[in-house]
Amino acid sequence: MGVSYRHRPRFPARRHTRRHIAQTEDCPPREMQEILNTELLGNPLSRWLVALAALVGALLALVLLRSRVYAFLRNLAKRTRNRIDDLVITTLGETSRIFGITVAAYAGSRVLDLSPTTDRVLWHVIVAVVLAQGAMWAARLLREGIDMYGRSRFGEDGGTLTTIRALQSVSTLAVWVIAVLLVLENLGIHVSALVAGLGIGGIAIALAVQSVLADLFASLAILLDKPFVVGDMLVLGDMVGTVEEVGLKTTRLRSLSGEQLVMSNANLLDSRIRNYGRMEERRVAFSLGVTYQTSPSDLQAIPDTIRSIIESYPAARFDRSHFKTFGSSSLDIETVYYVTVPDYQAYMDLQQAINLDVYRRFAADGIEFAYPTQTVFVERSGPAD
Repeated sequence: MGVSYRHRPRFPARRHTRRHIAQTEDCPPREMQEILNTELLGNPLSRWLVALAALVGALLALVLLRSRVYAFLRNLAKRTRNRIDDLVITTLGETSRIFGITVAAYAGSRVLDLSPTTDRVLWHVIVAVVLAQGAMWAARLLREGIDMYGRSRFGEDGGTLTTIRALQSVSTLAVWVIAVLLVLENLGIHVSALVAGLGIGGIAIALAVQSVLADLFASLAILLDKPFVVGDMLVLGDMVGTVEEVGLKTTRLRSLSGEQLVMSNANLLDSRIRNYGRMEERRVAFSLGVTYQTSPSDLQAIPDTIRSIIESYPAARFDRSHFKTFGSSSLDIETVYYVTVPDYQAYMDLQQAINLDVYRRFAADGIEFAYPTQTVFVERSGPAD
C-alpha cells in the first residue's frame, strides 16, 4: 500500500536549523572569550590575532615607505646636480622583499610568548637577513661609487672600464666575505681558526702569484694616480710609443715605427717615464753660425732679425736670441722659443718655416753661414841671403 501525502511524517529539520541559528546569534560574550583564549602553540588566539595585525601593519608600512617615500626621494634626487644623493637612492633601491617580509614577521613575533629555542632561532634568522641586506647595500654602494668616480675622472676607455670592473668584483667579494663571517659568528661558530686558515692560504697564494699581484696593484696605481692615459706619447729609455690600452697586467703602446710594445705595469712604473702627452708648450733651442767675415753691425742685427721672424708665427712664442760665443770656425748665435701646441708635427712644420725664413733673410742681407774651415800658416825657414 502506498502512504498518502496526508499521513507522511514531519521531519524537524527546519525547526532544528532555526533553533541552531538562534543559539549562535545569542552566544554570550563568555563563550567568545573562551574562543579567544583558546591555546595555540602556547599562545591564546587573541595574541595570535594581535601578532597578525602587527605583521600586516609592518608590511603596509614598508610598502608605503617603498612606494611613496622612495619615489619622492628619487624624483627629488633627479632635480639636483649632486651625485651623492643619486648614489644613496640607487643603493636603497637594492632593498630585497625578503628583508621586508622577515622584518615584519619578526616584529609580529615579538607579541607572542615563544620558547627560548624558538626565540633564539628567530633572532639568528633576523640577524642573518639584516646582515645580508647590509651586504647588498654596501656592495651596491661600492660598485656604483667606483663606477661613478672612475668614469668622471678617467673617462670610458677600455683600460679604465676593465680596471673599474675588477675593483667592483674585488670590493663585492670582500663585502660578502665579511658578511658571511659575521653570520657564522652570530650562529656561535668561532671563525678565528677559519680566518687564520684563510690568512695562511692567502699568503701562499700571494707568494705564488706575486708578479701577477704586483702588476694588478700597478694597474690600480696607474688608474688612481694617473701618470698617463690612453693617447699619451711616452718615452721609456730608448722606446717611444703612444699608449693604446692599460690592462690589468700589461700596458700596450704603439711605437713610431708601427709595432706594438707590451710592457708589464710593474716594470712600467719602475722606469722613468717622459710623458709628452702632458706637454703644454714645447721649448725649442737651436744654434746657427756665421762666418768671421760678418761685419759687427750685421752680427748685432741677427738676433733682432730672428726675433721678428719667430714673432710672425702665432704658434710660436719668442724667448731670446743672443750672440753666444766665438766658435772654432764660426760666430755662434743661440735662439730659444716655445711652440704653443704640443703636437710634434706642428713643431717640425714651424721649425722648417723659421729655418727657411732665416735662410732667405741671410741671403738677402749678404750674411754667410759658416762651415768648418781651417787656416794653415806655413813659415818658411832657410839660410839668409
